[in-house]
This record gives sequence, C-alpha cells and structure tokens, in this order.
Amino acid sequence: MEILGIDIGGSGIKGAPVNVETGKQLEERFRIPTPQPSTPEAVANVIKEIVDHFNWQGPVGCGFPTIISHGKAMAHGNLDKSWLGVQVDQLFSDKTGLDVTVVNDADAAGLAEMKYGVGKDKSGLVVMITIGTGIGSGVFYNGQLLPNFELGQLKYKNGKKIEKYAADSVRKKQDLSFSAWGKRFNEFLHHVNVICAPDYFIIGGGISKKLDKFESEIDVEVPVLLAQFQNGAGIIGAAVSANGIK
Repeated sequence: MEILGIDIGGSGIKGAPVNVETGKQLEERFRIPTPQPSTPEAVANVIKEIVDHFNWQGPVGCGFPTIISHGKAMAHGNLDKSWLGVQVDQLFSDKTGLDVTVVNDADAAGLAEMKYGVGKDKSGLVVMITIGTGIGSGVFYNGQLLPNFELGQLKYKNGKKIEKYAADSVRKKQDLSFSAWGKRFNEFLHHVNVICAPDYFIIGGGISKKLDKFESEIDVEVPVLLAQFQNGAGIIGAAVSANGIK
C-alpha cells in the first residue's frame, strides 16, 4: 500500500510517497520552506502544494511538531500561536480533499524506526529523540507507542524549556561548536534518564547525520543508537500512521 507521508517542521515541510509494507520511500522527497508566519492557512496551502506536486489521490499521513490529540493541536510548538486548538486533520482534509491523518512528528519518526529501522525488535522502554528547530521525542514500550511525550518541553535552567537550551536551532543561533552544544545535549539525555531510565535512545532529526561531531560528549549510561532513516524517518512514519499505528 502506498501513502503520502509529510513531515512538518519549524524550518521545512517535506513529503514523499511511501510503501508502508516495506518502509521504502518511492520518490525523491519534495521540500518547501515552512511559511513565515506559519499560520494554519499558510501551512495548509503548503500541504496542498506537496499533494499537487505528486498528483496524489490517496491517503496522506502528516507528522506535526506539537502534541496532537485525536487530530487536534493541543499546543503550537515552534509554529504560529494560532495553531492552538486547531483540528489539524480536518483542516488538511478540507484543503486537499483527501483523507489526512495527523500525529506528533517525533511519534511519527519513532514509528518508522521501530517498524523498519534500528528500533525493530527492541524491547523495553525506547526513547526516540529528534533534534532540529526544537527537540521532539517518541516513547515506546515493548514496541507500542506511548503518544505525545514532549520531553523537549521539560523545564530546565531558569525555568525555560530544555529545547530552548539544547535544540539544534540554539546551536546555530548561538554559534556553538559541536563540542559545546554536544555537552548541552548530553545534559538533556541525562535529564531524561533520571526521569524514565530508558533501555535505548534513538537519535534522529536533521543533526543526526552529524552525530560523529558530538558523540564524544555523550556519556549517558544508556545505549545511544543512530536513526537508520535519519532525517527521513518523519516522512516514513507519517505514512505508517495513516495506515494505522501498529
């Protein structure tokens, strides 16, 4: 079965058709910068543009960068504040005329890794961390998704969200070296380990392909695995979500 997967991020929105039986991306991904301001109408127009690019007529799965409950945005994440309370799946379905499923973006990335990637057959508590504009997290217990664990929203120094201290966007904004930023990310992993003591961390998102530049700073006593699909996991997992989370 083929489903169009779309990954919505703070800086870019990208999509591609996916074979959900094999986890294979069937065409080169199509990416459009996230509109500024990233209002519901502006983002919905980009979703329609991606659907039209592939001349898509079937089901669509979208990973969305905040807490999603029954298709509704319960926060706005790194997007425009007007997203709060929006029924995202209905908005995108109305815009495209297609059946659209919407889930948390890090949950989507985790689904891809647990079904087809480095998390396959991993038991116990597995925490997928996606690093980009913010910090996303997908949590799985014995392969089953526990949705909407937004660990990047935890309060840390001076009461700020920890993603405001350790996201990749902060590294870029503050012009931090990978070593200096890696120490911050290591603090985040230790913080999560104190909270829930996972059996594995899986690291994904845009910066995952540069893990070699900061992995020497990571000393948490939990196996840290590099996401097999790296920044492409969100597209694949979004497609999987539209096929039913299994």
